[in-house]
Amino acid sequence: MNFKYIILALGFASLAVSCNEDKFLDIKPQGSLNDENLSNAEGVQYLVTAAYAALGGPAGQTNSCWNIPMTNWSYGEVRADNAYKGGGGVGDVGDIHRIETMDVDATIANLDQKWFQLYCCVQRCNSTLRVLNQCSEADVPNLEIQKAEMRVLRAHFYFELSRLFNKIPYFDENVDEEAYVNIPNNQYTRDEILGMIAQELTDAAEILPETQTEIGRVNKYVAYAYEAKVKLYQAYEQDETTHAVVNINKDLLREVVDLCNQLEGRYNLLDDFQQLDLLAYENGKESVFAVQYSMNDGSPDAGRINWSNLLNAPQGPYSGDGFFLPSQNLINAYQTDENGLPLFDAYADQDYDVIVFDEAGNAVNTQVDNNVDPRLDFIVGRPNITWKTYTETPCLNSWVRDQGTYGYHCCKRFFLSPESPDMFKGWPWGASGLNWQIIRYANVLLWKAEALIEIGEGAGLEEARTIINRIRTRAKNSAYVKDFHDASQDAAHYLIGLYPQAGWTQAYAREALRFETRLETAMEGERFFDLVRWGIAKEVMNQYFAHEKEARVYYVNSTFISGKNEYMPIPRSQYSFSGGLYVQNPGYGDF
Repeated sequence: MNFKYIILALGFASLAVSCNEDKFLDIKPQGSLNDENLSNAEGVQYLVTAAYAALGGPAGQTNSCWNIPMTNWSYGEVRADNAYKGGGGVGDVGDIHRIETMDVDATIANLDQKWFQLYCCVQRCNSTLRVLNQCSEADVPNLEIQKAEMRVLRAHFYFELSRLFNKIPYFDENVDEEAYVNIPNNQYTRDEILGMIAQELTDAAEILPETQTEIGRVNKYVAYAYEAKVKLYQAYEQDETTHAVVNINKDLLREVVDLCNQLEGRYNLLDDFQQLDLLAYENGKESVFAVQYSMNDGSPDAGRINWSNLLNAPQGPYSGDGFFLPSQNLINAYQTDENGLPLFDAYADQDYDVIVFDEAGNAVNTQVDNNVDPRLDFIVGRPNITWKTYTETPCLNSWVRDQGTYGYHCCKRFFLSPESPDMFKGWPWGASGLNWQIIRYANVLLWKAEALIEIGEGAGLEEARTIINRIRTRAKNSAYVKDFHDASQDAAHYLIGLYPQAGWTQAYAREALRFETRLETAMEGERFFDLVRWGIAKEVMNQYFAHEKEARVYYVNSTFISGKNEYMPIPRSQYSFSGGLYVQNPGYGDF
């Protein structure tokens, strides 16, 4: 049974672990399921499968996945300085527009649905663990391994809840459903929640095998990598009221380094950055933990595809809805100096690739003389520039729906080239079986480099430089995008250099690491959470708003308020569920 090709819309499993949207959580098995037909090797696998399916969204192929994405494109990128909402204008999916402009409060339905869906995912894991805890090894082979898998999945969902909502109720499979209403959301601090998540991963890693026979199942190294991520967040200790970073725990950072070292030699970077968006490489050497998607697998509407990113396909050959567009600020960040290094302080002084129109109404690229990191054209679709391997036209400004509001650039990541036989034609737009990488090895390398830099020891700083240069070397050696009309010419003045040893101080290394993290992982749903972890969200976002509002008038009233906007508010309907027990996050006022 290969997890890549399981039809996850099994009625058996969905009945067992579905959530009732009239209630906070619903864990009671329904329909024909009972202890007798679940507590055996075959029956329990329906529950295990349903828990894995939750990685793609507990509601499956519905519009709740489009608007409440598991890939965090709205919560981690549009909410930051990397992306605009896009689509048909500011009123198109208005809740995400409010998230983009920091106009959030406890009444936003999108946030209530996100909370609800993530707890549904937690409950799929808890429901499975309840059954597994009643089984024996005679009933279920690899019983303890499957329990450990569920704990890793549960840790993932709790981590998402923690970094989105901060004050969350935390419980495991041993808590009775009737007790949920009595669990406060401030029983544990943020740091305590992260500590419990990390412990779950530690315990799971001791049990999980190094490899699994089925693609998509978590193994020991998934647990190590995720524990490294959680402890990296935990190391940046926050004040509970202001969310300011008050201490960086070097002991935890040393654990991060040790955990990342566990993956060395077992994973590696793909040879070409662009292979990240090719089916042939999706479970390759760089993939640590991925949501397994498939197409034409017998389920309706193309298959078990990435419905979280369904709104984001451009128009043009995809005929898509055109959400999730790279920001001008992100485009500018790929500019490099004469040595091929980032313009840390000056990158936003000049906009790169400004589109103007000639007398015939054709889009013309201007301000493109500067050197740029080649990852710009791996990630951003620019008008008149070659789009993947598509030969009919280059990317066009018309691929953006509301050009007057959002400009002319598209997101090039996460889609196959339009002519690919592996891409679904028609609705759902841009669909394919391309996996979503929750953790790739480049992430692990960057976490290790970050930990080494913050520890601040000489040898560690030098190792961090080597790691960052390793990632830059991969980008440097990737096949550059060529001019659409002349394949012998590059599409831009690509220049990416390596950081020299001279001048590599802790302060400079920190800036280099943070910049490299942005350039390498842009549009992957992590940017906002990185800014909050580093304690620089207010500074970065208010500079961004001040610059962008001249061209994006919808930012005119946008302000990042420290001690508030680092986290989403606790949704009002969840407060009602708790009977007034929950407390609100700082900055949002009382319910």
